[in-house]
Amino acid sequence: MTNETLLTLSGLTKQFPGVLANDNVSFEIKKGEIHALLGENGAGKSTLVKIIYGVNKPDAGTMLLNGIPFSPTKPSEARAQGIGMVFQHFSLFEALTVAENIELGISPELAKNGLRERIIDMSKQYGLELDPDRLIGSLSVGVRQRVEIVRCLLQDPQLIIMDEPTSVLTPQEVDVLFQTLQRLRNEGRSILYISHKLEEIRALCEHATILRGGKVVATCTPAEESAKSLAEMMIGSSLTLPQRETNTPGDVRLSVEHLSLKNEDPFGADLQDINFEVKSGEIFGIAGVAGNGQNKLMEALIGERFCDGASKIQLDGKEITRSGPNDRRKLGMCFIPEERLGHGAVPDMSLWENTIVTARERRQLSNKGFINIGAAHEFAEQVVNDFDVRTAGIEHAARSLSGGNLQKFIVGRELLQSPAVLIASQPTWGVDAGAASSIHQMLLKIAREGTAILLISQDLDELFAISDRIAVIANGKLSKPENVKDLTIEKIGLDMGGQSQESEIHAEA
Repeated sequence: MTNETLLTLSGLTKQFPGVLANDNVSFEIKKGEIHALLGENGAGKSTLVKIIYGVNKPDAGTMLLNGIPFSPTKPSEARAQGIGMVFQHFSLFEALTVAENIELGISPELAKNGLRERIIDMSKQYGLELDPDRLIGSLSVGVRQRVEIVRCLLQDPQLIIMDEPTSVLTPQEVDVLFQTLQRLRNEGRSILYISHKLEEIRALCEHATILRGGKVVATCTPAEESAKSLAEMMIGSSLTLPQRETNTPGDVRLSVEHLSLKNEDPFGADLQDINFEVKSGEIFGIAGVAGNGQNKLMEALIGERFCDGASKIQLDGKEITRSGPNDRRKLGMCFIPEERLGHGAVPDMSLWENTIVTARERRQLSNKGFINIGAAHEFAEQVVNDFDVRTAGIEHAARSLSGGNLQKFIVGRELLQSPAVLIASQPTWGVDAGAASSIHQMLLKIAREGTAILLISQDLDELFAISDRIAVIANGKLSKPENVKDLTIEKIGLDMGGQSQESEIHAEA
C-alpha cells in the first residue's frame, strides 16, 4: 500500500423519502489497499457504493479520483474511469458460456477479437482458471464468482468494489479468493470490501470505515480490533454473543424418509433418497454450497412441491407428505425462506398485511374469513419492536425496507408464532452482526422451549455456533449427520466442495 490517495469522498449526502441514507460521508481509499466498509443493515453502505459506481447521484458532496473530480451518472461511466464492482448476486445467464457472459458485460471494444484467449490468460494470471467454453449452468457457485471477477478485471479497474464476496464460497474457495485479492493489492489496485464476516475483515483489510445511521462513526485498523469490538462500533452498543446450552433433545418432531425430488431446472440437482430427523429442542444444521439442492429441499419440506415415489414426511407423528403449506402451518410448521421478496414477503403489501400471509391461523389474525386488522397491526408492531426492524411504520410496503431489516421482520414474524417445527433457510443472510446475534439467541430460545429447528445455511460459522448436529448436502445427497463437537470447519468445507469439485475447471488439476 502507498500513501497516495486513489478515491476521496467529501461530504456525500443522499436523501430518500423518509430516510437520510448518507449524511456527510467523508473518507479516503489509498492506492493498493483493501479497505473495509462496515455497518449494520440500513447504515447506508449500499447507497454509498451505488454513488461511487454511478447508480445513484448524491444530493451534496464531491468525489475525487486520482485528484480529479469524479461524478459518474451511470455504471458504464464509472467502469470507463476505472471503477469495477463484483455484486453479491451474480448477473449471469446459465444457458450461455463463460465467454458469452463476459462479452455481454463489457464494452464492445473489449469484446473484440481475442476475447477467449484474454479470458484464459487473465484467469490463469490471477489463479482463477476458467474454461471460456463451459456453460455457466454447469459450474459451481465458486467458479461462477470467478467469471464475475475476471469480467471485472478485463476492464482494468483501479478500484474494485466487492459486496459480500465470500457468502457463497467454501472455506477452501475463500482461501483462493483471498490470495487473488492480495495479488491485486500488490499490483497497486484498491479494493472496497463489504462483508458481515468480521474475522475476514480482520484478516484481510488494512483499514475500515464504519457507518451508522448514514454517518461515518469510526475508522480503524481491523487487525488491531476483535470481531466483537468491530461489531460494537457498527451497532453502537455492547454485543451479546449467543450462548448454546447443553440440553437433551426430546421426541422426534420432524421425520424425513427416502425424500427424492426431480429438479425441473436442467442445471439443478435432484434430491436423492434423503433421510433425517429433528427432535424437540434440537437445531439440526444442513451445510452446502448454493445450488446443491437446498431450495428443492426447502420446497419439499414446506409443501410447495410434492416428493417422488416412496418419500415420507411426518410432523409430530402425522403424515404430511401430501399436505400443502397451509395445512402444515396449522399443524405447527413455520418457514423462513431464503428469498425475502416474493417468497418471504409480498413486496407491495404493507408490513401488517404481510403478517396475515403466514400468521393468520397461529396468531388468530382472521375469523371466519374476515381479517382482524387490529390484531394484525398489533402483531406487526410486536415484530418490529421485538426484532428492532428499522422502518418508517407498519403501513409501509415490504419492499421499502433494506434487505437486512426485511429479513429481521420475516424471522420475527415466524418465530413469534411459537412453531413446533421451524424450517429456516439462510436466516441471517445479509444481516449485520448485532441482528445475526439476536436471531441466533431467539433460535436457541425457542429450541429450549421445545421447537425442532432445521437450519439450512451456507454460513459455517453460523452452523457451528448454534447447531447440535450438522449434515452436508452436495449434488442432492445428504451426508450422515454428525455432532458438532466431532466436526471441524475444514472437514465440512471439504465435504461441501467434494461433489462440485468434479465439475470444476479441469485445468486446476
